[in-house]
Amino acid sequence: MTDGTIAWDDFERVDIRVGTVVDAKPFEGARKPAIQLWIDFGPELGVRKSSAQITLHYTPGTLIGRQFAAVVNFPPRQIGKFMSEVLTLGFPDADGAVILVAPTLPVPNGGKLF
Repeated sequence: MTDGTIAWDDFERVDIRVGTVVDAKPFEGARKPAIQLWIDFGPELGVRKSSAQITLHYTPGTLIGRQFAAVVNFPPRQIGKFMSEVLTLGFPDADGAVILVAPTLPVPNGGKLF
């Protein structure tokens, strides 16, 4: 489609799920400041890893136990010595720093965005 719209089938192919951060560590040696995340997406998907450049608004300690959305069906991506398995989603604040996408109430891990 030339106007930038996508078909419903295109949207359905992007698997966006919610998960709970179970571990988070500073990404030592990263070119840009980042945090390594281990996110529990429930029994179907288990714990997946992500690297996120979110250090302006978040520290590892403030992330553990919080729920966020991520794309879980992209191929894994090697980032330095770390294999990132999901793309954690966020929006830029007024200065371009990432604010993670999160549900406003607790939901079951692995829930799919629709």
